[in-house]
This record gives sequence, structure tokens and C-alpha cells, in this order.
Amino acid sequence: MSDVSAALVKELREKSGAGMMDCKKALQETQGNLEQAIDWLRKKGLASASKKAGRVAAEGAIAIYSKNHHTACLVEVNSETDFVARNGDFQKFAHKVASVCVHDRLDADALAAHSDISHDLNTLIATIGENIKIRRAKIVEISSGVVASYMHAAIAPNLGKIGVLVALKSTGNTEKLMELGKKIAMHIAAANPVSLDVSSLDPMLLEREKSILIDQAKASNRPDDVIQKMVEGRIRKFYEEIVLLEQTYIMDNKTKISKVLEEAAADIGAPVSIESFVKLTLGEGIEKESKDFAAEVMAQIS
Repeated sequence: MSDVSAALVKELREKSGAGMMDCKKALQETQGNLEQAIDWLRKKGLASASKKAGRVAAEGAIAIYSKNHHTACLVEVNSETDFVARNGDFQKFAHKVASVCVHDRLDADALAAHSDISHDLNTLIATIGENIKIRRAKIVEISSGVVASYMHAAIAPNLGKIGVLVALKSTGNTEKLMELGKKIAMHIAAANPVSLDVSSLDPMLLEREKSILIDQAKASNRPDDVIQKMVEGRIRKFYEEIVLLEQTYIMDNKTKISKVLEEAAADIGAPVSIESFVKLTLGEGIEKESKDFAAEVMAQIS
């Protein structure tokens, strides 16, 4: 049986949790017999992935892949334990996901559905025995300039806990641009800005902060003009905390990032600006399971 219906492949995929191409091959090998195809997948170790799909995966790694000086990506591949993140097969898979992300220009959902990636993912889950997910994928590119990167807490080349990409626009010296870009990426990893400049700051976030500051200032029972100046000063401080171009450069603790770019132009040979940046921190936003180790032990012996 050289071909099988899409409906049958879908049914087998839902029953087994295996990848689409694996399901198709199983049905071809078993002449379209659904039960035999499930057995075929189980023998190959490909039918157990669905049993693990509900388990929390908050560990793993951030992977960086740079196609050239102008294009790079960050992907987050999660596992259940940090131990798995140090597994060679897991690391190889994370690198492959990042490579496919750049070359095929795919987001996380499209990567998970990619036939080759899906097959490798289900094989890895079956082999390692943990839930593994492709959670996020971000591409950064620029036509004139460089995309620099930084990986914090690296566990292997281009794999770690915090990944940053920053796009610098300039016609200046590429090598010096990359050096500056890496330092700014390190700053982003440490300072955690939420926007590039004031104009790109989320208006709702700004209004919420203003509301809080106004209420705080009114509690001082000062005159309205004084309250207005107090709020304006605190808003400037707020910008310095969360807006990249307003932040103080961690490399010298005194110069604003906007001024760093301005001063770098002379050395690089052309004006420099930051066009965009992306930071991914492993497991951020995932609610991790809280486990009672003693209760787990008692459950095993009871």
C-alpha cells in the first residue's frame, strides 16, 4: 500500500501522538491497518509522546543561530528537567530547530508542524522519556548593519538560559559593530528593557504607571504644581528603568545607551542606531509544578 488517506493518518496521529510522517509510514508498512500501525509505532518507540504531552516543560535551552551578519534567530526548546538540557541529542535537536527557523523563516507553531522537526521531536521524546516542546521562535534581521548576539549561562556553544539578539543599523566597520552589538546584548540581558524607546512603550503600561505615581504624589498633600513636577520626575526615572535607549550602560554605569551609540559612531566610521532587539529567558511565564518530595516518596511506598 503505497498511499494512505489523510483522514487515516490524522486518526493514527491522534491515537498515538506520533508525528505525521511516522504515522503515514506506519500505515504504509501495515497496509492501512490502524491497530497494527499503532503496534508498529510502539515497537519503534514513537507512540508514547502523547502520554507525556501534558507534563510541565519549563527547563531546556535557548538556542541561537546566526545565518550571517544580517539574520539570526532565538528559539526556546523546553524539557521537564535541566538534566535533559545537557543531553547531546537534545542539544543537537535545539540547534537543528534554530537552523530551520532561520532558513525556512518559521515561527514556533510552524516549526513543531515541520515534518522533519516533528519526526525528530517525537523520536527524542520517546528516547528521553520527557515532554519536550518548541515554545518560542524569534527572527531578527537587518539589511544594513549587523545582528549581534549574546548567550548567558551557556551550557554549550549557542545554547543557554538567556539569549539576546540586537540589530544595529550602520554602514560602518562590521567587526566593530559586532563587538559593540555584543556588549549591548549583554546589557539587555542584565538590564531587561521592555521597549527600545519611549515611543514604542506600551501605552497601557505607561498609563498604569502614571496612575500609580499620581496617587502616590497626591498622598503627599503637596500643591498641584508640585505634584505635577513630582510625577514628571518619576516618569523620567521609570523610562530610565525600562526603556533601552534611556537606560544607563552597565559597562560603565554612567552613560545612557543613546549616548553610547552616539559616541561609537566615530570609532565605527558611521552613525549607529538600534533597530530592534529580542530577549528570551528560559521558562519565563511558565508556571512550574511545586512538588512535595516527601509526599512523592510516601506515595511510592504506600
